Amino acid sequence: MISVIVPIYNEENAIKETLLALKNELSTFEDYEIIAVNDGSADSSYDVIKSLESEIEKLTVINHVENMGYGQSLHDGIVKAKFNCIAITDSDGSYPIDMIKELYKYYPDYDMVVGARTGKEYKRGIFKKPARTMFNFLVEYATGRKVPDVNSGLRIFKKDVVMQFSDAFCTGFSFTTTITLFFFLNMYYVKYIPINYLTREGKSKVNHFRDTLRAAQIIVQSILYYNPTKLFLLIAGFQLLFAILIALINFILFNSSPLYFLSAALISTVVPIFCLGLTTDLLKQIYKQTKKVNQRNG
Repeated sequence: MISVIVPIYNEENAIKETLLALKNELSTFEDYEIIAVNDGSADSSYDVIKSLESEIEKLTVINHVENMGYGQSLHDGIVKAKFNCIAITDSDGSYPIDMIKELYKYYPDYDMVVGARTGKEYKRGIFKKPARTMFNFLVEYATGRKVPDVNSGLRIFKKDVVMQFSDAFCTGFSFTTTITLFFFLNMYYVKYIPINYLTREGKSKVNHFRDTLRAAQIIVQSILYYNPTKLFLLIAGFQLLFAILIALINFILFNSSPLYFLSAALISTVVPIFCLGLTTDLLKQIYKQTKKVNQRNG
């Protein structure tokens, strides 16, 4: 039994094929539902979805009269879903629908099963690659685990687990980054399966600059909340490297006293920054213990 959620925003040319492919793919499941969330589309996407209701018996339609964002669309679909097994996929044809069965093979042994994107289409884009490399480094540093794809939009997960973090959901494209971090940082089982990322229909709705900044914010906030010592250690490490780099360049090229002073000043703050991380972690532990005591005492 599975609930598949499809967020839709201005995908009139691709949505019919996506929903019909889902119907065919899910027909072998014991029971299923498809939840199509129209997120204030300005084209005829909503009309296309509504026209399929008679053809796809197990189709539920949620309509946002205004654009609320990718994450909010998924959140509303998750709340509406009647099965604990949730799958999400995009409506633009970029994810292979036939891989849902492959991901489902690992459910419920794993709490989340993710399609790790591969292929030429996934590697395209001058801006995407450095941002993806940075995010992967931060997430793997924070979790201590190998994370092949931080924000894949094809995945299966347990509703009861995700709803524990519903207050922290991001309404934008960083939703998938958010739940990836929460599953790893809270020690849930996550499995990655390679998938071939396909050419999408139409134009991407991602704002690379805004959504990259938002994703970076979420990653930093998550590290600060779950393991602040790691975040401050990372900052201290980069500061130490920067100070050493300044000293070396100054020694080779300039031999300037002010630059030596700057390098020494940066090095002198490394230990206080790390200690600040330890203090933050201690305060977090005190808060958690106090919260447990208050809950026991009613």
